[in-house]
Amino acid sequence: MPTALRLHAPLVLPCDAECSLVRDGVVDIGDDGRITHCGPAASAPQLPAGAPVRECSGILLPGLVNAHAHSPMTLFRGMGSDLPLLRWLREVIWPAEARLREQDIRDGMRLGCVEMLQSGITTTSEMYFSGEAIAEAALDVGTRVVLAAAVIDNPALGSWQKMLQGIDAWIDTDGLRFGPHQQIELAYGPHGAYTLPAEALRAIGEAAQERGALVHTHVAETLGEDAAQRAEYGSVPAMLEQLGVLGGRVLAAHCVHLSDSDIALLARHDVGVAHCPGSNTKLASGAARLTDMLAAGLPVGLGTDGPSSNDDLDLWAEMQLAGLVARLATGDATALTARQALLAATRGGAAALHRDDIGALEPGRWADIAHLDADTPAFATGLDAPDEQVLANVVWAAGSRHVRDVWLAGELVLSDGEPTRVDRREVQAAARAAAQHIRG
Repeated sequence: MPTALRLHAPLVLPCDAECSLVRDGVVDIGDDGRITHCGPAASAPQLPAGAPVRECSGILLPGLVNAHAHSPMTLFRGMGSDLPLLRWLREVIWPAEARLREQDIRDGMRLGCVEMLQSGITTTSEMYFSGEAIAEAALDVGTRVVLAAAVIDNPALGSWQKMLQGIDAWIDTDGLRFGPHQQIELAYGPHGAYTLPAEALRAIGEAAQERGALVHTHVAETLGEDAAQRAEYGSVPAMLEQLGVLGGRVLAAHCVHLSDSDIALLARHDVGVAHCPGSNTKLASGAARLTDMLAAGLPVGLGTDGPSSNDDLDLWAEMQLAGLVARLATGDATALTARQALLAATRGGAAALHRDDIGALEPGRWADIAHLDADTPAFATGLDAPDEQVLANVVWAAGSRHVRDVWLAGELVLSDGEPTRVDRREVQAAARAAAQHIRG
Protein backbone atom coordinates (compact mmCIF):
# COMPACT_ATOMS: atom_id res chain seq x y z
CA MET A 1 0.00 0.00 0.00
CA PRO A 2 1.62 3.32 -1.05
CA THR A 3 2.25 5.73 1.82
CA ALA A 4 0.11 8.81 1.38
CA LEU A 5 1.50 10.58 4.45
CA ARG A 6 3.99 10.04 7.26
CA LEU A 7 3.53 11.82 10.58
CA HIS A 8 6.70 12.22 12.65
CA ALA A 9 6.64 13.34 16.28
CA PRO A 10 8.86 13.30 19.40
CA LEU A 11 6.29 11.05 21.11
CA VAL A 12 3.63 8.67 19.82
CA LEU A 13 1.05 6.98 22.05
CA PRO A 14 -0.32 4.08 19.98
CA CYS A 15 -2.78 3.11 22.77
CA ASP A 16 -1.94 -0.56 22.37
CA ALA A 17 -3.05 -2.90 25.15
CA GLU A 18 0.00 -1.97 27.26
CA CYS A 19 -0.37 1.77 26.58
CA SER A 20 3.24 1.96 25.51
CA LEU A 21 5.19 5.09 24.55
CA VAL A 22 7.12 5.41 21.29
CA ARG A 23 9.77 8.12 21.37
CA ASP A 24 10.83 9.70 18.09
CA GLY A 25 7.98 7.86 16.41
CA VAL A 26 6.22 7.84 13.08
CA VAL A 27 2.76 6.92 11.86
CA ASP A 28 2.44 5.98 8.19
CA ILE A 29 -0.91 6.39 6.45
CA GLY A 30 -1.82 4.53 3.27
CA ASP A 31 -3.72 6.04 0.39
CA ASP A 32 -6.84 4.19 1.61
CA GLY A 33 -6.84 6.22 4.83
CA ARG A 34 -5.68 3.37 7.05
CA ILE A 35 -2.51 3.08 9.13
CA THR A 36 0.23 1.00 7.54
CA HIS A 37 2.92 1.40 10.21
CA CYS A 38 3.42 2.86 13.69
CA GLY A 39 6.72 2.70 15.54
CA PRO A 40 10.14 4.26 16.10
CA ALA A 41 11.45 6.37 13.26
CA ALA A 42 14.76 4.47 13.34
CA SER A 43 13.09 1.22 12.27
CA ALA A 44 10.38 2.67 10.02
CA PRO A 45 10.01 1.42 6.44
CA GLN A 46 11.90 3.31 3.77
CA LEU A 47 9.72 5.94 2.16
CA PRO A 48 9.60 6.26 -1.62
CA ALA A 49 11.07 9.43 -3.06
CA GLY A 50 8.72 12.39 -2.73
CA ALA A 51 6.48 10.81 -0.09
CA PRO A 52 5.16 13.61 2.16
CA VAL A 53 6.29 13.83 5.77
CA ARG A 54 4.52 16.07 8.30
CA GLU A 55 6.71 17.08 11.22
CA CYS A 56 4.64 17.35 14.42
CA SER A 57 6.17 19.07 17.42
CA GLY A 58 4.17 17.35 20.16
CA ILE A 59 2.36 14.07 20.83
CA LEU A 60 0.45 11.86 18.39
CA LEU A 61 -2.28 9.58 19.70
CA PRO A 62 -5.48 8.00 18.39
CA GLY A 63 -8.50 10.23 17.97
CA LEU A 64 -10.63 9.84 21.08
CA VAL A 65 -13.81 7.74 21.01
CA ASN A 66 -16.90 9.29 22.61
CA ALA A 67 -18.87 6.18 23.55
CA HIS A 68 -22.17 7.92 24.38
CA ALA A 69 -23.51 11.29 23.30
CA HIS A 70 -26.57 13.23 22.18
CA SER A 71 -24.58 15.97 20.45
CA PRO A 72 -27.44 17.87 18.74
CA MET A 73 -28.41 18.89 22.27
CA THR A 74 -25.77 21.62 22.06
CA LEU A 75 -28.90 23.71 21.37
CA PHE A 76 -30.22 22.99 24.89
CA ARG A 77 -27.00 23.76 26.74
CA GLY A 78 -27.77 25.39 30.09
CA MET A 79 -31.50 24.60 30.07
CA GLY A 80 -32.78 23.13 33.34
CA SER A 81 -29.24 22.84 34.60
CA ASP A 82 -30.18 22.53 38.27
CA LEU A 83 -32.75 19.73 37.92
CA PRO A 84 -32.36 15.98 38.52
CA LEU A 85 -32.55 13.68 35.49
CA LEU A 86 -36.20 12.72 35.30
CA ARG A 87 -37.51 16.23 36.01
CA TRP A 88 -34.94 17.65 33.58
CA LEU A 89 -36.19 15.28 30.86
CA ARG A 90 -39.92 15.64 31.46
CA GLU A 91 -40.13 19.34 32.29
CA VAL A 92 -37.43 20.80 30.04
CA ILE A 93 -35.87 18.54 27.43
CA TRP A 94 -38.77 16.55 26.01
CA PRO A 95 -40.95 19.68 25.55
CA ALA A 96 -38.02 21.43 23.86
CA GLU A 97 -37.37 18.46 21.61
CA ALA A 98 -40.97 18.56 20.45
CA ARG A 99 -40.17 21.96 18.87
CA LEU A 100 -37.09 20.73 16.99
CA ARG A 101 -36.98 20.93 13.21
CA GLU A 102 -34.70 18.71 11.16
CA GLN A 103 -32.55 21.71 10.29
CA ASP A 104 -32.16 22.49 13.99
CA ILE A 105 -30.85 18.99 14.63
CA ARG A 106 -28.40 19.33 11.73
CA ASP A 107 -27.16 22.68 13.05
CA GLY A 108 -26.84 21.39 16.59
CA MET A 109 -24.93 18.33 15.42
CA ARG A 110 -22.59 20.41 13.23
CA LEU A 111 -21.69 22.48 16.27
CA GLY A 112 -21.20 19.32 18.31
CA CYS A 113 -18.89 17.85 15.67
CA VAL A 114 -16.77 21.00 15.63
CA GLU A 115 -16.54 20.99 19.42
CA MET A 116 -15.56 17.33 19.44
CA LEU A 117 -12.84 17.78 16.82
CA GLN A 118 -11.42 20.61 18.91
CA SER A 119 -11.33 18.12 21.81
CA GLY A 120 -9.56 15.47 19.75
CA ILE A 121 -12.65 13.28 19.38
CA THR A 122 -12.82 11.59 15.99
CA THR A 123 -15.57 9.03 16.66
CA THR A 124 -18.82 9.65 18.49
CA SER A 125 -21.57 7.19 19.36
CA GLU A 126 -24.78 9.17 18.99
CA MET A 127 -28.33 8.43 20.07
CA TYR A 128 -30.82 10.92 18.68
CA PHE A 129 -33.64 11.61 16.24
CA SER A 130 -33.52 12.65 12.56
CA GLY A 131 -30.64 10.36 11.75
CA GLU A 132 -30.16 11.67 8.23
CA ALA A 133 -29.55 15.19 9.56
CA ILE A 134 -26.95 13.84 12.00
CA ALA A 135 -25.20 11.86 9.29
CA GLU A 136 -25.13 14.89 6.98
CA ALA A 137 -23.59 17.04 9.73
CA ALA A 138 -20.89 14.50 10.51
CA LEU A 139 -20.01 14.04 6.84
CA ASP A 140 -19.90 17.81 6.45
CA VAL A 141 -17.57 18.54 9.37
CA GLY A 142 -15.43 15.39 9.23
CA THR A 143 -16.38 13.25 12.22
CA ARG A 144 -16.90 9.50 12.38
CA VAL A 145 -20.31 8.57 13.83
CA VAL A 146 -21.92 5.41 15.15
CA LEU A 147 -25.49 6.59 14.70
CA ALA A 148 -28.15 4.93 16.83
CA ALA A 149 -31.43 6.43 15.70
CA ALA A 150 -33.49 6.90 18.86
CA VAL A 151 -36.54 4.76 19.59
CA ILE A 152 -38.86 5.92 22.37
CA ASP A 153 -42.51 5.45 23.29
CA ASN A 154 -43.57 9.09 23.06
CA PRO A 155 -46.72 9.95 21.07
CA ALA A 156 -45.44 13.48 20.41
CA LEU A 157 -42.51 12.00 18.49
CA GLY A 158 -44.35 9.16 16.73
CA SER A 159 -44.80 5.47 17.50
CA TRP A 160 -41.87 3.24 18.39
CA GLN A 161 -42.98 0.85 15.65
CA LYS A 162 -42.53 3.54 13.00
CA MET A 163 -39.15 4.51 14.42
CA LEU A 164 -38.00 0.89 14.31
CA GLN A 165 -39.23 0.42 10.76
CA GLY A 166 -37.30 3.50 9.73
CA ILE A 167 -34.00 2.12 11.06
CA ASP A 168 -34.65 -1.27 9.45
CA ALA A 169 -35.29 0.35 6.08
CA TRP A 170 -32.23 2.60 6.28
CA ILE A 171 -29.86 -0.28 7.09
CA ASP A 172 -31.43 -2.50 4.43
CA THR A 173 -30.93 0.29 1.87
CA ASP A 174 -27.49 1.70 2.72
CA GLY A 175 -25.90 -1.09 4.77
CA LEU A 176 -24.42 -0.88 8.25
CA ARG A 177 -21.53 1.38 7.20
CA PHE A 178 -21.33 3.90 4.41
CA GLY A 179 -19.81 7.20 3.38
CA PRO A 180 -16.17 8.04 2.69
CA HIS A 181 -13.92 5.72 4.71
CA GLN A 182 -17.01 4.14 6.32
CA GLN A 183 -17.58 7.36 8.22
CA ILE A 184 -21.16 6.46 9.23
CA GLU A 185 -22.26 3.29 11.04
CA LEU A 186 -25.97 2.72 11.63
CA ALA A 187 -27.28 1.27 14.88
CA TYR A 188 -30.46 0.96 16.95
CA GLY A 189 -31.09 3.36 19.84
CA PRO A 190 -33.83 2.16 22.20
CA HIS A 191 -33.83 4.95 24.77
CA GLY A 192 -34.26 2.72 27.80
CA ALA A 193 -36.27 0.05 29.55
CA TYR A 194 -38.36 2.67 31.34
CA THR A 195 -39.37 4.52 28.16
CA LEU A 196 -40.27 1.49 25.99
CA PRO A 197 -42.55 -1.53 26.45
CA ALA A 198 -40.97 -4.97 26.65
CA GLU A 199 -42.31 -5.89 23.21
CA ALA A 200 -40.41 -2.96 21.69
CA LEU A 201 -37.12 -4.01 23.28
CA ARG A 202 -37.60 -7.57 22.07
CA ALA A 203 -38.41 -6.43 18.53
CA ILE A 204 -35.39 -4.10 18.45
CA GLY A 205 -33.07 -6.86 19.65
CA GLU A 206 -34.33 -9.21 16.95
CA ALA A 207 -34.01 -6.60 14.20
CA ALA A 208 -30.48 -5.66 15.25
CA GLN A 209 -29.25 -9.23 15.50
CA GLU A 210 -30.72 -10.04 12.09
CA ARG A 211 -28.60 -7.23 10.60
CA GLY A 212 -25.50 -7.52 12.82
CA ALA A 213 -26.14 -4.00 14.12
CA LEU A 214 -25.27 -2.42 17.45
CA VAL A 215 -27.97 -1.78 20.06
CA HIS A 216 -27.16 1.38 22.05
CA THR A 217 -29.36 1.94 25.12
CA HIS A 218 -29.43 3.60 28.54
CA VAL A 219 -29.14 1.15 31.43
CA ALA A 220 -29.59 1.80 35.16
CA GLU A 221 -28.68 5.49 35.01
CA THR A 222 -30.64 6.58 38.09
CA LEU A 223 -31.91 4.67 41.08
CA GLY A 224 -35.62 5.30 40.64
CA GLU A 225 -36.11 5.25 36.86
CA ASP A 226 -36.58 1.49 36.47
CA ALA A 227 -38.39 0.52 39.68
CA ALA A 228 -41.18 -1.23 37.77
CA GLN A 229 -38.74 -3.18 35.60
CA ARG A 230 -36.67 -4.24 38.61
CA ALA A 231 -39.81 -5.37 40.41
CA GLU A 232 -40.78 -7.62 37.49
CA TYR A 233 -37.41 -8.84 36.18
CA GLY A 234 -34.95 -8.24 39.00
CA SER A 235 -32.90 -5.67 37.08
CA VAL A 236 -32.71 -4.05 33.66
CA PRO A 237 -29.76 -6.24 32.57
CA ALA A 238 -31.80 -9.31 33.57
CA MET A 239 -34.76 -7.91 31.65
CA LEU A 240 -32.68 -7.34 28.52
CA GLU A 241 -31.28 -10.86 28.76
CA GLN A 242 -34.72 -12.40 29.16
CA LEU A 243 -36.03 -10.44 26.17
CA GLY A 244 -33.12 -11.64 24.03
CA VAL A 245 -31.61 -8.18 23.52
CA LEU A 246 -28.14 -9.21 24.72
CA GLY A 247 -27.69 -11.83 22.01
CA GLY A 248 -25.87 -9.44 19.69
CA ARG A 249 -23.70 -6.33 19.81
CA VAL A 250 -24.85 -4.14 22.71
CA LEU A 251 -23.63 -0.86 24.19
CA ALA A 252 -25.07 0.03 27.60
CA ALA A 253 -24.76 3.69 28.61
CA HIS A 254 -24.21 4.81 32.22
CA CYS A 255 -24.69 1.51 34.13
CA VAL A 256 -24.56 3.37 37.43
CA HIS A 257 -26.73 1.12 39.58
CA LEU A 258 -25.58 -2.45 38.92
CA SER A 259 -25.36 -5.37 41.31
CA ASP A 260 -22.62 -8.00 41.26
CA SER A 261 -24.91 -10.31 39.33
CA ASP A 262 -25.71 -7.53 36.82
CA ILE A 263 -22.02 -6.97 36.14
CA ALA A 264 -21.41 -10.69 35.72
CA LEU A 265 -24.40 -10.97 33.39
CA LEU A 266 -23.20 -8.13 31.18
CA ALA A 267 -19.71 -9.63 31.11
CA ARG A 268 -21.07 -13.01 29.96
CA HIS A 269 -22.64 -11.28 26.98
CA ASP A 270 -19.61 -9.05 26.27
CA VAL A 271 -21.77 -5.95 26.59
CA GLY A 272 -19.89 -2.70 26.07
CA VAL A 273 -20.32 0.03 28.70
CA ALA A 274 -20.21 3.79 28.15
CA HIS A 275 -19.13 5.37 31.43
CA CYS A 276 -20.29 8.99 31.72
CA PRO A 277 -18.91 10.42 34.98
CA GLY A 278 -19.54 14.08 34.08
CA SER A 279 -23.24 13.65 33.47
CA ASN A 280 -23.62 11.18 36.33
CA THR A 281 -22.15 13.61 38.85
CA LYS A 282 -23.92 16.72 37.56
CA LEU A 283 -27.33 15.01 37.67
CA ALA A 284 -26.48 13.28 40.98
CA SER A 285 -27.22 9.94 39.34
CA GLY A 286 -24.52 8.17 41.33
CA ALA A 287 -21.03 6.73 40.91
CA ALA A 288 -20.78 3.77 38.55
CA ARG A 289 -18.75 0.79 39.72
CA LEU A 290 -16.02 1.39 37.16
CA THR A 291 -13.25 -0.64 38.78
CA ASP A 292 -15.57 -3.61 39.31
CA MET A 293 -16.71 -3.51 35.67
CA LEU A 294 -13.10 -3.39 34.46
CA ALA A 295 -12.14 -6.24 36.80
CA ALA A 296 -14.99 -8.33 35.35
CA GLY A 297 -13.56 -7.84 31.87
CA LEU A 298 -16.28 -5.58 30.52
CA PRO A 299 -15.18 -3.39 27.62
CA VAL A 300 -15.59 0.11 29.05
CA GLY A 301 -15.33 3.39 27.15
CA LEU A 302 -15.97 6.97 28.21
CA GLY A 303 -18.88 9.12 27.08
CA THR A 304 -19.74 12.77 27.45
CA ASP A 305 -23.50 12.18 27.34
CA GLY A 306 -25.44 15.15 26.00
CA PRO A 307 -23.91 18.64 26.00
CA SER A 308 -26.92 19.90 27.92
CA SER A 309 -26.47 17.48 30.81
CA ASN A 310 -22.68 17.64 31.13
CA ASP A 311 -22.38 20.50 29.69
CA ASP A 312 -19.59 19.98 27.19
CA LEU A 313 -18.21 17.45 24.72
CA ASP A 314 -14.76 17.15 26.28
CA LEU A 315 -13.49 13.61 26.75
CA TRP A 316 -10.31 14.84 28.44
CA ALA A 317 -12.49 16.09 31.29
CA GLU A 318 -14.18 12.68 31.41
CA MET A 319 -10.80 10.94 31.66
CA GLN A 320 -9.86 13.04 34.64
CA LEU A 321 -13.25 12.79 36.31
CA ALA A 322 -13.41 9.02 35.78
CA GLY A 323 -10.17 8.70 37.72
CA LEU A 324 -11.21 11.09 40.45
CA VAL A 325 -14.63 9.49 41.01
CA ALA A 326 -13.20 5.97 40.97
CA ARG A 327 -10.57 6.88 43.54
CA LEU A 328 -13.05 8.70 45.76
CA ALA A 329 -15.68 5.93 45.54
CA THR A 330 -13.20 3.19 46.41
CA GLY A 331 -10.93 5.10 48.79
CA ASP A 332 -8.04 3.84 46.69
CA ALA A 333 -5.68 6.35 45.05
CA THR A 334 -4.59 3.65 42.59
CA ALA A 335 -8.12 2.71 41.52
CA LEU A 336 -7.76 4.05 37.97
CA THR A 337 -4.30 4.75 36.61
CA ALA A 338 -3.40 7.26 33.92
CA ARG A 339 -2.85 4.38 31.49
CA GLN A 340 -6.29 2.95 32.19
CA ALA A 341 -7.97 6.34 31.81
CA LEU A 342 -6.29 7.04 28.46
CA LEU A 343 -7.14 3.59 27.14
CA ALA A 344 -10.78 4.02 28.20
CA ALA A 345 -10.98 7.15 26.03
CA THR A 346 -9.43 5.41 23.03
CA ARG A 347 -9.03 1.65 22.71
CA GLY A 348 -11.66 0.95 25.37
CA GLY A 349 -14.22 3.12 23.62
CA ALA A 350 -13.65 1.22 20.40
CA ALA A 351 -14.08 -2.10 22.21
CA ALA A 352 -17.27 -0.88 23.87
CA LEU A 353 -18.62 -0.13 20.39
CA HIS A 354 -17.48 -3.58 19.24
CA ARG A 355 -15.11 -1.95 16.75
CA ASP A 356 -11.52 -3.00 16.00
CA ASP A 357 -10.81 -0.41 13.30
CA ILE A 358 -10.55 2.72 15.47
CA GLY A 359 -9.18 3.70 18.90
CA ALA A 360 -5.52 2.75 18.39
CA LEU A 361 -2.59 3.53 16.08
CA GLU A 362 -2.16 0.06 14.63
CA PRO A 363 -1.79 -1.18 11.04
CA GLY A 364 -5.18 -1.75 9.46
CA ARG A 365 -7.06 0.71 11.65
CA TRP A 366 -8.32 4.01 10.33
CA ALA A 367 -5.82 6.85 10.54
CA ASP A 368 -7.92 8.87 12.98
CA ILE A 369 -5.22 10.79 14.83
CA ALA A 370 -4.90 13.72 17.21
CA HIS A 371 -1.83 15.92 17.68
CA LEU A 372 -1.26 17.49 21.11
CA ASP A 373 0.83 20.61 21.61
CA ALA A 374 3.55 19.85 24.14
CA ASP A 375 4.97 23.38 24.29
CA THR A 376 2.81 24.27 27.30
CA PRO A 377 3.15 24.32 31.09
CA ALA A 378 1.43 20.92 31.24
CA PHE A 379 4.58 19.38 29.74
CA ALA A 380 7.11 21.69 31.33
CA THR A 381 8.99 18.63 32.63
CA GLY A 382 9.59 17.59 29.00
CA LEU A 383 8.63 14.66 26.81
CA ASP A 384 11.88 12.94 27.72
CA ALA A 385 10.68 12.50 31.32
CA PRO A 386 10.03 8.93 32.56
CA ASP A 387 7.10 7.15 30.91
CA GLU A 388 4.80 7.26 33.94
CA GLN A 389 5.39 10.98 34.40
CA VAL A 390 4.64 11.74 30.74
CA LEU A 391 1.45 9.67 30.83
CA ALA A 392 0.39 11.36 34.06
CA ASN A 393 0.85 14.75 32.42
CA VAL A 394 -1.13 13.67 29.34
CA VAL A 395 -4.10 12.57 31.46
CA TRP A 396 -3.99 14.81 34.54
CA ALA A 397 -2.37 18.05 33.36
CA ALA A 398 -3.23 18.34 29.68
CA GLY A 399 -6.68 18.74 28.22
CA SER A 400 -8.66 19.55 25.12
CA ARG A 401 -6.99 22.97 24.93
CA HIS A 402 -3.81 21.15 23.87
CA VAL A 403 -5.34 19.62 20.73
CA ARG A 404 -3.83 21.31 17.68
CA ASP A 405 -4.50 19.05 14.70
CA VAL A 406 -6.79 16.12 13.91
CA TRP A 407 -6.78 13.71 10.98
CA LEU A 408 -9.74 11.52 9.99
CA ALA A 409 -8.73 8.61 7.76
CA GLY A 410 -5.58 10.58 6.97
CA GLU A 411 -7.38 13.81 6.04
CA LEU A 412 -6.58 16.92 8.08
CA VAL A 413 -9.96 17.99 9.49
CA LEU A 414 -8.67 20.24 12.29
CA SER A 415 -5.65 22.49 11.71
CA ASP A 416 -4.19 24.62 14.49
CA GLY A 417 -7.41 24.27 16.45
CA GLU A 418 -9.83 25.20 13.65
CA PRO A 419 -11.95 22.88 11.47
CA THR A 420 -10.83 22.73 7.86
CA ARG A 421 -14.12 21.78 6.18
CA VAL A 422 -16.45 24.35 7.72
CA ASP A 423 -16.28 27.87 9.09
CA ARG A 424 -16.61 27.58 12.87
CA ARG A 425 -18.20 31.01 13.26
CA GLU A 426 -20.86 30.23 10.65
CA VAL A 427 -21.60 26.93 12.41
CA GLN A 428 -21.96 28.74 15.74
CA ALA A 429 -24.24 31.39 14.22
CA ALA A 430 -26.53 28.74 12.71
CA ALA A 431 -26.74 26.90 16.03
CA ARG A 432 -27.51 30.15 17.84
CA ALA A 433 -30.42 30.85 15.46
CA ALA A 434 -31.73 27.31 15.96
CA ALA A 435 -31.60 27.69 19.74
CA GLN A 436 -33.51 30.94 19.52
CA HIS A 437 -36.22 29.19 17.49
CA ILE A 438 -36.54 26.47 20.13
CA ARG A 439 -36.88 29.03 22.93
CA GLY A 440 -39.62 30.74 20.91
